[in-house]
Amino acid sequence: MSFELHPQLTKDTSLLGDFPLSLALLHKDDSVPWIILVPKKADLTELHHLSMPEQQQFLLESEVVNRALETLFTPDKLNFGALGNMVPQLHVHHIARFKNDIAWPGPLWGSTKGEYRSDADQQSLVQRIQSQLAESELFKSA
Repeated sequence: MSFELHPQLTKDTSLLGDFPLSLALLHKDDSVPWIILVPKKADLTELHHLSMPEQQQFLLESEVVNRALETLFTPDKLNFGALGNMVPQLHVHHIARFKNDIAWPGPLWGSTKGEYRSDADQQSLVQRIQSQLAESELFKSA
């Protein structure tokens, strides 16, 4: 079976681009900058199901994402999580958190208004993040 992005992730995100292992997606939720990495492997639900070299590659890609979030947004904290309770396909959230965001200091899940950025604002943010991610030779823009 070939890799297909879960429909809920397709609905909730915009494609930033590709890493060797993962797709990089920008969540449309307007609460905070929120990037999701999805390993491009069919039927994958858990990070430890990746081979050790793939896990190491994922960590490299995650580092690029976290550094981009830090550089662009200077967050108070970076949240990193893989829940998968609603969307079983392995996907890992990288979220820039701020002391004045809607859910601080609690978790973001279930705490936002669920409102998406405008298409123009989303596209502008996609371009800013793509430019920052492109500083890594691992990343290729969509």
